[in-house]
Amino acid sequence: MQIALPANNENSQEDGRRSPDLSPEKLAVNRPADLEPAAEYAPRQRYVDVSIVVVSYNTREMTLECIRSVFGQTKHSFELIVIDNASTDGSAAAIHAEFPELRLLAEPENHGFAKANNIAAQHADGQYLLLLNPDTIVLDRAVDRLLEFAQRGAEARIWGGRTLYPDRRLNPANCWRRMTLWSLASQALGLSSLFRGSALFNPEGYGGWQRDGEREVDIVTGCFLLISKSFWEELGGFDESFVMYGEEADLCLRARRKGARPRVTPCAQIIHYAGASETVRSDKTVRLLRAKVLLIRRHFPAWQQQTALSLIRLWPLTRYWATCLVRRRAAARVWQEIWRRRAEWRHGWPDRTIAHSS
Repeated sequence: MQIALPANNENSQEDGRRSPDLSPEKLAVNRPADLEPAAEYAPRQRYVDVSIVVVSYNTREMTLECIRSVFGQTKHSFELIVIDNASTDGSAAAIHAEFPELRLLAEPENHGFAKANNIAAQHADGQYLLLLNPDTIVLDRAVDRLLEFAQRGAEARIWGGRTLYPDRRLNPANCWRRMTLWSLASQALGLSSLFRGSALFNPEGYGGWQRDGEREVDIVTGCFLLISKSFWEELGGFDESFVMYGEEADLCLRARRKGARPRVTPCAQIIHYAGASETVRSDKTVRLLRAKVLLIRRHFPAWQQQTALSLIRLWPLTRYWATCLVRRRAAARVWQEIWRRRAEWRHGWPDRTIAHSS
């Protein structure tokens, strides 16, 4: 692992930055070896309120916009740690050019979300750790508001805000209820899709709740998740068995066993681009199914696991039948592909259990 360190920043101004050279020739230089090498870290602040961690992978322009919003909207003391998972779109070079003062970890390989956050957290000096997706924009001092929310309700131990689509409609994916046999049955029968606004038939999505009040939740989504650094370390960070998806659900469920009661507030708002499209992508769904299967094996009572696994494995097939019935041919082809690939996901991610406190 090579780390690009802050360059001389004497020409930077708080109210404006040098325009980086974002020409194609410049942005083609994106491998870690092309960045300015250094033998040791830049001087680190002895204390900051929060360490903000952004994991970047081929989202150059979105990541830059996210970073700009953090600097523009945050008054509390913070450090920003960006870990780039071997992007091929010039992300690392562009980030280093525009923001030489942040800590950039330019990795030679794609670690995935869980491991990348664990690596970055090892370098964090803040009292709190904020996980922030690169495809987000911080609105109206959202980081400050989330920190203040945490300080008012320390017993929650994990905190989240409210997520919006780019057009400022509610993006309800900021939090989730844990899976149950009923929620899996509702999903397999298509009830959670038909009645998204129903708390009864869409329990995992907190159907009917507009995220317009403070509330205890089971799971805070990792796109905007605040946790104290000490509690993160107590939990052992993310379990790297969850290569993609499910890592924050596992973290929050383990945290609840230790007495945490995660909460979200509508006062801290961000734009989150992911999920704005309704297009079903087979690769993403296959990875999601692998995560859900592992979550069932980890967090369901033993006597419920076989039923739960049967229901989650039935879901792609019933979605295929439903999309065929309503003649949504493109969606039907995707669900058919997911079903044909069931050998990839039916057993979940390999369980590489690490030493987490129980």
